[in-house]
Amino acid sequence: MRWRDIFCHLAADFRKRLSVDARRPARVVEWPRSARPLECNLTFERPQVRYVQIVPDDDGMRLDNYLMRVFKDVPKSRIYKIIRSGEVRINKGRVKPATRVKAGDTVRLPPVKQKPRRAPERPPDALMTRVTEAIITETADYLVFNKPPGLAVHAGTGQRFGLIEVLRAARPDEYFELVHRIDRQTSGVLIVARSRVALDALRDALNDIATHKRYLALVEGAWRHGIREVDAPLSRDVERAGERVVTVDPVQGKTSLSIFSPKQAYRGATLMSVAIRTGRTHQIRVHAAYCGHPVAGDDKYAANTATARWKAQGLARMFLHAEEVQLDFNGRRCVFRAPLAEDLEAALRALDPIE
Repeated sequence: MRWRDIFCHLAADFRKRLSVDARRPARVVEWPRSARPLECNLTFERPQVRYVQIVPDDDGMRLDNYLMRVFKDVPKSRIYKIIRSGEVRINKGRVKPATRVKAGDTVRLPPVKQKPRRAPERPPDALMTRVTEAIITETADYLVFNKPPGLAVHAGTGQRFGLIEVLRAARPDEYFELVHRIDRQTSGVLIVARSRVALDALRDALNDIATHKRYLALVEGAWRHGIREVDAPLSRDVERAGERVVTVDPVQGKTSLSIFSPKQAYRGATLMSVAIRTGRTHQIRVHAAYCGHPVAGDDKYAANTATARWKAQGLARMFLHAEEVQLDFNGRRCVFRAPLAEDLEAALRALDPIE
């Protein structure tokens, strides 16, 4: 039998079987209620591109900084990658990370996978009360605080809450951003902006030559230099004894200027008024130690024995207070003053003044 005959035979048999099955009545199978298949209403949505319009408060902000705020849990490297690849566009045009956004711009935001964020932890009520009571001036553009000692300006290593996080938790519907920073153990004037426009203007004002910042510092020993300008350049992130410190570095250090003026001599210490023309990290502390008179109670730049002695006398922290900031803002001269903290007042009362 040829292959063709075999194929024709099989095809005829298949057609016969189909015709027989077609004449049979169809059987309806009724599923038991407990065995019926479950209905599934799951829908899968693909991430969508978003288009957002820049509001006036964000006018002038760098694009990379803006995206870091939008995509809070996305690594910085990923932010730069989506900019350079053209996934992020402004008004349909390609941009660079340093591009400044303008009010009214339309920004294309690609779908970016982010880790689910946990609800922010609420600061203790006592801490929120402490922060709100520290406000000494409030306007539509800014808040001025007499920052309490021991409270960092923002959360970080070993600090669950900083002043800015506490403020945002206490007043969640408002915009707040730090204009500048002071050390955790330093008390005194701290300015917080209430809009992006005010933030940029206040930061520019702080960098202006007409701005004056003055601190009160109690330094070790009898100061015999009169009014002294210290312009020793400073370098950050120098490792010493396993910790990061700031050091005087005439070669690679950044320009730094502090002006020390003695106010009151005490037995074993001198109260100084310190004006700074630059705002380097730990500037006053390092310059004071450079002059041979470290700040009283400084546990980083003073000898351990001296710090222990001050603690024994009741000074539980470094004696440094941001007393005054003067700057030009919105066409007028603003002067912000913070009274000396009570713990520092008590430390002075315990000393023997020298007339």
